[in-house]
Amino acid sequence: MDFRRLGSQGPRISVIGYGGWEAGGTGWGARTPTSGVLTALRHAFDCGLNWVDTAEIYGDGRSEELIGRAISDRPDVLVFTKVASAPRGTGFGPGDVARAAEASLRRLRRDVIDLYQLHWMDERDAMLEDTWGAMARLVDDGSVRWIGVSNFTTEAIARCERIHHVDSLQPHLSMLWQERLPLLDFCSRNGTGVIPYGPLAFGLLTGLITRQTTFPDDDWRSGTHGLRAYDQLFAPGRLEPNLAVVDALRPIALRGGMTLAQLSLAWVLHQPGITGAIAGSVSPEHVRENAAAATVRLSAADLEEIDGLLRQRAEVSVPFGLRKESGRH
Repeated sequence: MDFRRLGSQGPRISVIGYGGWEAGGTGWGARTPTSGVLTALRHAFDCGLNWVDTAEIYGDGRSEELIGRAISDRPDVLVFTKVASAPRGTGFGPGDVARAAEASLRRLRRDVIDLYQLHWMDERDAMLEDTWGAMARLVDDGSVRWIGVSNFTTEAIARCERIHHVDSLQPHLSMLWQERLPLLDFCSRNGTGVIPYGPLAFGLLTGLITRQTTFPDDDWRSGTHGLRAYDQLFAPGRLEPNLAVVDALRPIALRGGMTLAQLSLAWVLHQPGITGAIAGSVSPEHVRENAAAATVRLSAADLEEIDGLLRQRAEVSVPFGLRKESGRH
C-alpha cells in the first residue's frame, strides 16, 4: 500500500480509503446485513487501508455505528466523518457543529475525530465563517485533529482559510466526472489534501453495470433521489455514452493486467494534487480489488490514450441548483 500526506499538515494516509456511504444502508437498494458490512470493513483494514470516510447522514448514523464496531480494536485506523446542514444533518450553526461532533464520537466509540468535514456548502443555517470558526474550536479543544470540506469551491475554501487552515477537500471526481479537476492546482498551492469520492462513478467504471441493468426505487441510481450525479451518469442519454467509454477502456485494462476498477482508481491517483481516493464496497472481493489499485502504475502513453477517449465523450455537466440536492452524497 502506498501512502501520501494529507495536505501540508495532515497525517500520512493510504492512497485508497474505505467509503462508508453504502455501509449506511440508505439509498443503495436492499440493506446489507450488519455482519456483511463489518466483514467488508475489517477486510479493508487487513488489506492496508488506514482510513475510513463516513458521515452523520449515512443511514442516519448507522454507518458511523458500524465503523465504530469495526475499529474497536484498531486504534491505528483514522476516521474521517462529516457534519451536514439541517434538515438532513444536525446543522451548521456553531452549537450544532459541536453537538454533531459529540454524537459522531459516541457512535464511532472514539475520543477524537481524526478529520472532521463540512459535508457541503450551505449558509442557510449560518454564515460559513461562523460554521468554520466552530470547526476550528473543535481542533483547539482537542476533539478533532484536522478539519476539511466536501463539495466546496475555491472561493469557499479561501474564505475558510482566513480563519483556519483547510486540511482537505473531498470533491466528486472520476473519469466520468471531471468538473472538479480545476480545483486540484489550487489545493496543491494551498496545502490542502484532496480525497475524491465517486472515483468508480458509483459502479459504472467497474464494468458490472450494463445497458440492461435496472435499479430499484430505493437505490439513488434509479433517479428517484434527486441527486445531481444521476443526471450526468445514469440518466437516459448520458448512460449510453458513459458505457461506451467503459467499453473503450477495457482493452487498456486488459493490456495492463488490471481490472476496470483498478484502472479507474489508478487514473484518479495519477492526477496531480490527489492524496487518496475513497472507494466503498460491502463486498470483500471488491475491497481487495480496490486496495490493489494502489500499486498500479500508468505510463504517460496510457494516460494520453485515456484522456483521448474522455475528450471524445464531451462531458456534460448539469448546473448546480438544477437538481434539488445539488449532487450532495
